Amino acid sequence: MKRITGLLLATSLSLALGACGGSGEDELTPTIPTPDPTPPSLSADVCYLMSTTKGDLTLAIDLTHMPITGKNFKQYVDKSFYNGTLFHRTINNFVIQGGGFTTGLQSKPTSAPIKNEAAVGISNKRGTIAMARTTVPDSATSQFFINVLDNPQLDASASSYGYAVFGKVVEGMDVVDQISIVPTKTSNGFSDTPVNEILINSVTETNCPAA
Repeated sequence: MKRITGLLLATSLSLALGACGGSGEDELTPTIPTPDPTPPSLSADVCYLMSTTKGDLTLAIDLTHMPITGKNFKQYVDKSFYNGTLFHRTINNFVIQGGGFTTGLQSKPTSAPIKNEAAVGISNKRGTIAMARTTVPDSATSQFFINVLDNPQLDASASSYGYAVFGKVVEGMDVVDQISIVPTKTSNGFSDTPVNEILINSVTETNCPAA
């Protein structure tokens, strides 16, 4: 089983440093909320076609049950933030992660961090998309990951804030699988980075596939 620390990014070091201040970390860390024991099913409120250098995939985003997280992703799409960013981290049988860096692993400035909605209880199942973050629970900004397998260890629990799922891949999981198995390297503190960059060319709104 992959450890949750796999998503606590060395590549998000700037966020971790940004969270430091004069107060102790305990004062800044919210109480772990109780996850919903009967979580809702994901809604497909808006869909996006994500075109990558490995192929296309369609994402269905839940704005109903995950209003903060879903709208956060939407506002990044609306301003074309993800165009030209990388899938900078790919781990076979775990996740692929992107949305924060451009070619050469140059970070992009982001909007303010958002509240972690993982306590809604939607599970990190294969094909779902969730927000990446640092060790600070409410630190997610633009980076997201797609679960390659079921990863219940990433869900909110009595002892973990979890990672907020806000949508799923409805077409193109074969592309996700192909991205997850590319050769990787460690470079300048970035681990599991594709040897050959995988770009997100564009993310555009599209019709949701028929259920």
